[in-house]
Amino acid sequence: MKPLPLLLIILCIFTSTAPLHAQNQLLGKVDFPNSGSAAAQDDFMEGVLFLHNFEYEDAARAFRRAQQKDPDFALAYYGEAKTHNHPIWMQQDQDAAMEVLKRLAPTVAGRQAKAPTQREKDYLMSLEVLYGNTAESRGKSKEERDVLYRDAMKQLHEKYPEDHEITTYYGLSILGTAHEGRDYAIYMKAAAELFQVWNENQQHPGAAHYLIHSFDDPVHAPLGLPMAKAYAEIAPAAAHAQHMTSHIFLALGMWDDVIEANIVARDVQTSRQEELDEQPTVCGHYPWWLEYGYLQTGETREAREVLDTCSERITPSASNGEKWHYAVMRGHLITDTKDWDLSWQMDTEYQYDANSPGARNFFFASGYASVQNGNLSEAKEHLDELNNTADEVEKDIQVKQLQGLIALEEGNHQEGMKLLQEAVATELSLPIDFGPPVIVKPSLELLGDVLLEQKNYQQALDVYEQQLERTPKRKLSIAGREEAEKML
Repeated sequence: MKPLPLLLIILCIFTSTAPLHAQNQLLGKVDFPNSGSAAAQDDFMEGVLFLHNFEYEDAARAFRRAQQKDPDFALAYYGEAKTHNHPIWMQQDQDAAMEVLKRLAPTVAGRQAKAPTQREKDYLMSLEVLYGNTAESRGKSKEERDVLYRDAMKQLHEKYPEDHEITTYYGLSILGTAHEGRDYAIYMKAAAELFQVWNENQQHPGAAHYLIHSFDDPVHAPLGLPMAKAYAEIAPAAAHAQHMTSHIFLALGMWDDVIEANIVARDVQTSRQEELDEQPTVCGHYPWWLEYGYLQTGETREAREVLDTCSERITPSASNGEKWHYAVMRGHLITDTKDWDLSWQMDTEYQYDANSPGARNFFFASGYASVQNGNLSEAKEHLDELNNTADEVEKDIQVKQLQGLIALEEGNHQEGMKLLQEAVATELSLPIDFGPPVIVKPSLELLGDVLLEQKNYQQALDVYEQQLERTPKRKLSIAGREEAEKML
């Protein structure tokens, strides 16, 4: 990834002082004909661009400004209502979306009457499906409405095949139906639709963004590299765009690019938060990925600095997201540096318990460090704490990992290996997820470490190779593979 030109970074930082039209040029380029007044156009287009870049709060602000300038501008309400649906993250605030739509008009018929063209009526009706206001979608679950919305967008795409906005929203709606995790068939179908827009407009932020999501795994990531290399310069004013490039870079093990992308994302986000007089995010998505990138390049001091900055925020009043991110970042630092004393050296004002966000990674990392330090009684205490966390498949995997390690330390070789292999089997049954491992010690790598210690070098080599297919160029797996090769 080439560094962003300095001029673009400066423009990002001072974007709030620039005219709206100039700001829009820093978010991408789209063509979205509409019936809104001329006075509302810049705000509306800024909202559309922020929406494609998943800067949902900024998008909502822009759409509300457009509404103030043109109170009957139906698509401005459409856009704001869309900011409450986050398909990739499987999140939706149906009530908040309905509050927006009801400001336009209290009924479906009333809202349809406010849209002056058939195309705009169709846009609005797709949201009525999404938010459960049609005969077919009323009373349905979010997952069921996601599928109905995808089908509605497919119909619009067939009706208006030349409309890039409909095509990109259709592609995104396909991605939004992957409720069971990453499904290659779903993601490739979305990519096929999105390529239609990318091939005609390589400045479209939605096309680049959603294609990156479509190819966000080690197998398909090479296909997303052109979009990743382009996206940072398509939308330099969007922090999420700067970060998104690192999804492809991480999947390919391009660690320097992961670091650079998330430094820029963090800085753009912080500048925007300062403009809004908001607290900067130091325990969040971009710091997490940045710390992981540093760990993969062996820059332990820099990784520790990122985590230390986060740890200062972890008080009882910290948000759930901050607590979750601290726990996973702490877990990565302990497991990836093998500095086992970090588990007790790092302390926060907030004390984690079984109900804390991120509790399973917090207690797993503590238990793993205790095993490595030879303190089995302490490891068992952390295992009990881990067992008391919320039920989820990742917890089951980490429980088996810790149980297996304890059994091995107690001399129960057969039981220990059985538990570690069960952890591997369960993890392999899950779809490959994007980003830093949310199971902070991948099961294959852990099994490889144990096999290496047992001098089963060929088996260890095979296991490390398998892990590297899932997490290319991961530092500890490479080190394990090299050690196994050396001993053969």
